[in-house]
Amino acid sequence: MATHTIVTIVGSLRKESYSLKVANALAKLAPESLKLDVTTLGDISFFNQDLEANPPADWLGFREKLQKSNGVLFVTPEYNRSIPGVLKNAIDVASRPYGKSSLLGKPVGIISNSPGALGGVSAAKHLQNILPGIAGPILGQPEIYLNGIGDAFDDKGELIKESVQKVLQQYLGAFAAFIEKQNK
Repeated sequence: MATHTIVTIVGSLRKESYSLKVANALAKLAPESLKLDVTTLGDISFFNQDLEANPPADWLGFREKLQKSNGVLFVTPEYNRSIPGVLKNAIDVASRPYGKSSLLGKPVGIISNSPGALGGVSAAKHLQNILPGIAGPILGQPEIYLNGIGDAFDDKGELIKESVQKVLQQYLGAFAAFIEKQNK
């Protein structure tokens, strides 16, 4: 079985964000068929269409990383019932120039999280609305909204909550099968 590189986009800039901790846990739990490249967004400059004729190096590097991948996994918190602005900016950068989205054809997974009760479901649903037309197929089942994530990690950022580990492993199994099917 081939190893597929998955750009795992962290939708939060916070150094101790739950999204980053979840992405790092996923990278450790991933089956051998997946290599998760945990990618933070702090170095991606703001999208400005005026710069498209001569795009900044950070845009080009991000786009190239996506183009070389076999898929994309979004791990995001929910901000004000939507995705964080930094994640939307990264999607805008990746989707340009028009008709040449670096996400085009890339199979996508979405994991949202929150210390609250709803698990970031609105953020996940907004990604499901934004991505069609600029990305590839989105894994529909299982959906994953990690709620109450605040106590899932120790002070070193290691996943300690067994129920979350089990859910992440189940998701990764389904995502690995989805990636294999889409990359045939």
